Amino acid sequence: MKKNKIPEVTIMRLSSYSRVLNDALAKGDKIISSKGISALTGVSPDQVRKDFAYFGEFGVRGIGYNIEELKNNISKIIGTDRNWKVAIAGLGHLGGSLVSYPGFLTRGFIMAGIFDVKNIGEKYGNLYVEHIDNFETIAKKVGFDLGIIVVPKEFAQNVADIMIKSGIKAILNFAPIMLDVPENVEIKNVDLSMFLEMLSYYMSIKM
Repeated sequence: MKKNKIPEVTIMRLSSYSRVLNDALAKGDKIISSKGISALTGVSPDQVRKDFAYFGEFGVRGIGYNIEELKNNISKIIGTDRNWKVAIAGLGHLGGSLVSYPGFLTRGFIMAGIFDVKNIGEKYGNLYVEHIDNFETIAKKVGFDLGIIVVPKEFAQNVADIMIKSGIKAILNFAPIMLDVPENVEIKNVDLSMFLEMLSYYMSIKM
C-alpha cells in the first residue's frame, strides 16, 4: 500500500511505537508483544497489529516482535533512518524555546539554519542567527529539507514563499494562519490554542 493511502493517525502512532521501542531497547528488552506495546502506548493490541499490517508482516505469532528489527522497520517507514536538515524562521518566545530545547529535534532531524529579522549573529549551539533575506542563498549551500515557521501570522505567508522558493518541500507551521502552498509541498499546522481548548473540553465534561 502506498504511503499516501495510510491514515495520518497511523503514522502518528508509528512515531509513538518507535519511542517506546527505543525505551524498551534501552532497558535491555529483546522481544515485545502487541499487548506489551498496547500497555505502553494506550493503543489496543488489535489496533497495533492493524497499524503494522499496512506495511507488511512483522513479528511471529505467539512470540512477538523482535524489538530492534521492528524499530528499524518503523524508522525506514517514517523516514527517520536518514538525516533531515531543518531550518527555523522566527526567534520569538516560542521559536527561541524550540531552538534551545535539545529534545525538540532528535532521531534524524538536525537544526541546520536559524533565521529572523532581529538578533542577527546571535549564536545557538553551533549556528548563528541569519537574516531571513539570506534564506535562499544559504539554502543553496546547506540544502534544507524541512522548514519550521514560528513568526507572527502577518509574516508567515511570505516566509513560507521564501522557503518553498528555496526548495523546501515540507513545512511545520506554528503561526495561527492557514498558508497557501503548492500541492507538492507538505504542510502541518500546529495550533496550540486548539489543543488547550481540547483540554478545556475534557476538563469541562468531568466537572
